[in-house]
Amino acid sequence: MARPREFDETAAVEKAMHAFWERGYEATSTQDLCAATGLGRSSVYNAFTSKRALFERSLTHYTRTQLDKRQAILDGPGTAAERLAAVLDSAIQDDLEERRRGCLVVNTLAELGMPDDEVGAALRADTDRNLAMFTECVREGVLDGSLRDGLDPAEVAEFLLSTTSGLRVMARRGTSPGSMHAVADIALSALVR
Repeated sequence: MARPREFDETAAVEKAMHAFWERGYEATSTQDLCAATGLGRSSVYNAFTSKRALFERSLTHYTRTQLDKRQAILDGPGTAAERLAAVLDSAIQDDLEERRRGCLVVNTLAELGMPDDEVGAALRADTDRNLAMFTECVREGVLDGSLRDGLDPAEVAEFLLSTTSGLRVMARRGTSPGSMHAVADIALSALVR
């Protein structure tokens, strides 16, 4: 009979996520994962089967957390323009609080591209949900009058996702918060009345 697990799997995934976020997929060794999670090599492989499977779980955990946070902002009070400004501000603040590690999704796309596996599926799902959230908010903004008439919500959603991703890269390379806020302001000025 197999012994029951004596560790919190969710906590282990969270700790592994931070290791991958700090170093990237390729540069994170199994030993790094053992040190981060406090688990032995055999426990890591018994629980998660492979480094790639643990990375996929970590990436999925990260995207779920980030998407829920973004959705809460976009569903919050204020006009659509105000909520979009809050999303851009949140992207800047998150990076400053996270030691300028950037975004795990953006970092993964830069490192691995869009692989044809579970990692790629997690990246595609993140992109699709972000685009859907932004599209809906832009549609609301045109209707509430806080965004310019004639905007194509799907095209603006791509612009906003690119802008938030770019802000995360700016943070990673050490750009000042003032410059990051200036970029966010320029992006918003293209959309508001």
